[in-house]
Amino acid sequence: MEYISPESETTPGGARILCCQCAVPIEPNPSNMCVACLRANVDISDGIPKQGTLFFCRGCERYLQPPAEWVVAALESRELLALCLKRLKGLNRVKLVDAGFAWTEPHSKRIKVKLTVQGEVMGGAVLQQTFIVEFSIQHQMCDACHRSEAQDYWRALVQVRQRANNRKTFYYLEQLILKHKAHENTLGIKPKHDGLDFFYATENHARKMVDFIQSVLPIKCQHSKKLISHDIHSNVYNYKFTFSIEIVPLSKDSVVCLPKKLTQQLGAISPICLVNRVTSTIHLIDAKTGQVCDLSSTVYWRNPFTPICNPKQLVEYIVMDIDILKEHEKKAFPGQGMVSSKHVVADVWVVKASELGLDVSPVHTRTHLGHILKPGDTVLGYNIGDSNVNDSNFDKLDPSLVPDVFLVKKFYGEKSARRRARAWKLKHMAEELHEGLSSTNEDYNDFLDDLEEDPAFRQNVNIFKDEQKIPVDTDEIDPSLPRITLAEMLDDLVIEDVDMTEV
Repeated sequence: MEYISPESETTPGGARILCCQCAVPIEPNPSNMCVACLRANVDISDGIPKQGTLFFCRGCERYLQPPAEWVVAALESRELLALCLKRLKGLNRVKLVDAGFAWTEPHSKRIKVKLTVQGEVMGGAVLQQTFIVEFSIQHQMCDACHRSEAQDYWRALVQVRQRANNRKTFYYLEQLILKHKAHENTLGIKPKHDGLDFFYATENHARKMVDFIQSVLPIKCQHSKKLISHDIHSNVYNYKFTFSIEIVPLSKDSVVCLPKKLTQQLGAISPICLVNRVTSTIHLIDAKTGQVCDLSSTVYWRNPFTPICNPKQLVEYIVMDIDILKEHEKKAFPGQGMVSSKHVVADVWVVKASELGLDVSPVHTRTHLGHILKPGDTVLGYNIGDSNVNDSNFDKLDPSLVPDVFLVKKFYGEKSARRRARAWKLKHMAEELHEGLSSTNEDYNDFLDDLEEDPAFRQNVNIFKDEQKIPVDTDEIDPSLPRITLAEMLDDLVIEDVDMTEV
């Protein structure tokens, strides 16, 4: 504590006076008292508490800012210092000059704040004093953590469903949620037989998830609410909200049969089309002409259709001969829509891999994979000619428009060799959720293969380097095998404990 004498009160010539209490010679000041006597008679920190309490939630690591706000503040941060100063009553009576933290043991649950204040005393003299306020930390669970810890507590539910034979769409949705951090406000996620359930504490958080899924996938949404309680005095209603989302029952590499009315709207495209990708829209491609079109969710649900062949029905074929289609030959199948510049239409003759070497004649078909196929390659396709298709749109088609074989994608050898050469990985929201999406890992491995083969499909997915992967000899890797480059991979963040004895 020290006394600060105003410059205006300085006596010319340096004259000194005696203290009115102890008669010690001092410089003249308005109180006519020395510093020791001022310290004994006046305490400007009187009225400011020297002890306080901070409430800390161990679940979310936030501090309570009265009356009901919880804020995030690191130790010895400006936010924590501001929170401590707001808890001190009577601080507005004096002038705060300096404030800072005093060192305490990190595990002592004590925070000490060193304050320097100034205040006017007798006769207008200014006194400066430094003191320490000690705050004790007490644990208290915030409302958000209390609700999450309660069993089966939720106010809004988002049910995501897809009636399909595979789960590749859910693996894609999981990666989009992780990249955009759309699951931060989720209380819990439970896998179901045909989808996922997302639980939320408020309706607004659930609506944000619905809007996010609607922006990345073609869906149809319905909502309902159930009354829980009603306060007749304050006219307050408590509801539980349920949002039901149905994703289109289509997946990448599925073959569909379009309704006649829809084919006319899409530029006279062929009714038998391949689903190239499923993102915010449905990307279709016609194998006969290379014509492509994008189908929005609104158009789809106005004229819904289901796949006639699914990826689990793919059959291996061997390419015997291939002939790239000339420009004048393409005009034999006129279309009014946009033609893909990434694909090449070709005539191809194939034989089943299981019938190779037998006395069978090759089957002719037309494909959009003329840019990657050559004689001797293995290609995956659907044997539509020998399939029993139960579809009303397919039954109305002219048999001449139905191909015997519909080729989908090139087959790049043994799948186990591709998995060994895969030096990257994906993150998951929860391992139990990943296991609940499918009874086997075949759907997930097919999803990883799709990411390698389609660069446009993996643009919205965060791919990380797998440091634990053992490098594979480059001589064993097929150079034509599609691979993800190092430039497309992200470094995985690994937090390790630092040994302080080695520092």
